[in-house]
This record gives sequence, structure tokens and C-alpha cells, in this order.
Amino acid sequence: MRVMGSSLTRWVGGLALAMISGAVLAAATGIAATKHNLSSSGSGPNHTTGTDQICVFCHTPHGSDTSAAVPLWNKNLPAGNSYQVYNSVAASATSSIDGTIAANVGSVSLACLSCHDGTQAMDNALNRPGSGLYSAAGASIGGTWTGAATMAGTPIPVLGTDLTNDHPIGIQYCGGGLSGSGTTVSGTCKDADFIGASTRADSHFSGAVVLTKASGSSQVFWVETGTVDTTRQKTDLSLYTRSDVTGPSVECGSCHDPHVESKGSDNIMFMRVTTAGSAICLSCHVK
Repeated sequence: MRVMGSSLTRWVGGLALAMISGAVLAAATGIAATKHNLSSSGSGPNHTTGTDQICVFCHTPHGSDTSAAVPLWNKNLPAGNSYQVYNSVAASATSSIDGTIAANVGSVSLACLSCHDGTQAMDNALNRPGSGLYSAAGASIGGTWTGAATMAGTPIPVLGTDLTNDHPIGIQYCGGGLSGSGTTVSGTCKDADFIGASTRADSHFSGAVVLTKASGSSQVFWVETGTVDTTRQKTDLSLYTRSDVTGPSVECGSCHDPHVESKGSDNIMFMRVTTAGSAICLSCHVK
């Protein structure tokens, strides 16, 4: 086939657009099939006829909460000091913990809890679908709900504000003395009961290690769950930095991927790694 001049330009442009559209569709399809699809096309226990948009329940291209540690968050965040965290329980129950636990919930965990603590309606949004529907206080997307608009019932996935019976969040990962660069803080928490640290992001190892990879003026941390490489995969366990915790910390997003349903035959709770055989636990813990 002979394609010349402007015809070639249109053909290449069309091909590029098709490739981008395909990638976006694939991503949307992944989310659409999960319980986090709260739109009119959702098939989970909770969804509303208020909109056919899937992403708007969490994200917005304009008018987001600038205090959120996640991109373009479309909900007001709760106060980080409104929760009881793991180290609120008796000291004798936490004496084996080496890492420091932040006094307040923060980072990506606070975004997760803006729904999962059950105190805010799931369709409460700063910037609702449509024109001129921004509200600094947040407002309901509306429509008729299947299920409840606010999480309720027994814990999991309704965590409430008492987090003392849940895996610690905002806790140092104690896999061993990762050093930060640029604006990233340094960590010295070491415990042989955790997968050890490596800053050699260009080396390949068997088994899981903690990686740190320079990214601009900061670093990206994760626990590698496959062959070590220079790219953080969705099945690797993300670690996060925050101003009140020294070194990378474990947050809700470390174990959970909110965009894609979980892995393995158990297929529960958006886990990044299957819980079968305690694989998710053994990705970090040496037992």
C-alpha cells in the first residue's frame, strides 16, 4: 500500500490514537470489573445510577484535594488524628515491633479510609460529573443506590476509626537501613525477620528484596516479589515516604491495589499478591 504526504500523517495519527484508546480501555476494563466500580455499570454490592463515570468516585482532573498524597483525589480527606492506630493498644502487645508507627494516619492510607472508615458517603465528591458542580465541602453524586451509599456493617471492608486490630500502617519497613537521597529521609530500622534491603536497582537477585530507585530528587521504594529489576510492578509491594516516619513506610497501598482485583484463587480484597499459602505475608516477613 502506498501512503504519501498528509495521508501518511493521518494514518500514523490514527494508529497512535487507536493505541492510546486501547490502553485506556484496557485500564478502565480492569477497574470496571471490580467492586470499586460504583457507577451505573457496577456489578458489585454497592453502586449508583447517578453516573456512568467510573473514576469520578475517587479522582478528578480538576479541583482535587491538594492535601492528598494520591493523584487528583476527589474527596475531602478525614483528619489523620481521628483514628486509633496500632500502637494505641497496650505496650505489652507491641513490644516486638521494632519500627516506629506514626501517631496519625497519613499518606495514601488516609485516602483509602475516606471511604473505608464508613464515615463519609462513597459518592461524596468535590467535583461531581457535569458542568459547574464543584463543591469545596463535597456533595453527593446522587442517583439510586444498590446497596448502601455509606459503608456499614461488620469490619472488613468497613474498618471504622479504630485501627488497633488491623495491620499497622504508617509503620517503618524494617528490612534494613535504606538511605535516601535528595528530599527523601534516611532509615536505620533493621530486623532479620524482614526481607533485607538492597539499593542496587540494576542487579538481579532471586527472591524478594527491598529496592530503592532514584526518581528525580526523591526515591521510590518497594518490596520486589519477582526477579529484581529496575521497575516497580503492580505486583510488587509499594513502600511510601512521609514526613513523620523515618524511612519508607507500610501503608494500605503496600498490600492492596485499588484498581485491579486481587491475584490467586482466593481473589479477595484487591491484594497485590495472593493470600494463598500466606504469600502476601511472606513477601515481607521472614518466617
